Amino acid sequence: MTTKRHMTTTAIRLVAVLGTLFALCLGASSASAAGGDRDGDGMPNRWEAAHGLNAHRANAHKDADHDGLDNIGEYRYRIDPSDEDSDNDGADDGDEVADGSSSTDVDEADTDDDGIEDGDEDADHDGVDNEDADDADESCLFNDDDSDSDNVSNEDENDFGTKAHDADSDNDGVSDGDEDNDDDGTDDEDEDDDEGDDCEDDEDEDEDDDNNE
Repeated sequence: MTTKRHMTTTAIRLVAVLGTLFALCLGASSASAAGGDRDGDGMPNRWEAAHGLNAHRANAHKDADHDGLDNIGEYRYRIDPSDEDSDNDGADDGDEVADGSSSTDVDEADTDDDGIEDGDEDADHDGVDNEDADDADESCLFNDDDSDSDNVSNEDENDFGTKAHDADSDNDGVSDGDEDNDDDGTDDEDEDDDEGDDCEDDEDEDEDDDNNE
């Protein structure tokens, strides 16, 4: 009788322990779903929500800002997936990661501290600035950020000595895009135009030029 009672007590304790373990596992799973990675794409829910991504859909290999670096790459480098040039040095994040050069960094505007922003460096020594290396692959001006909507992309503003976040850098009443800072007879906003570039952004530039004639 004592042996049976002992076995029964042991069985009850075992069931209780298993129940506790199950509850703990269930709780951990729920906590993971709530604060972890609900869609299993390698990016935490909290980080996705903070950066405007859908935490309920696997989107690790999407490229929200079209900078050549996918969303999970942005997470791993701890940069903003909605900003194509996180350090505002003129070179897109994806280009800085892909060039494999120690002279550029996605979150350091002047990686080698030589007084020249990474975008104006020539990491692969091909005679083309880092910030312009991807221009041949871009069909439209608006592929590059234009924070102040002056029709001059952020990466080109420093070439003209203007400010990327001020549409009229010298406060003379003329938009930076309508200036000719290098005195070559072409407005700054039209410097990057070519015959094959007939995107909406450039059409707006042309309308702006017509209005100023």
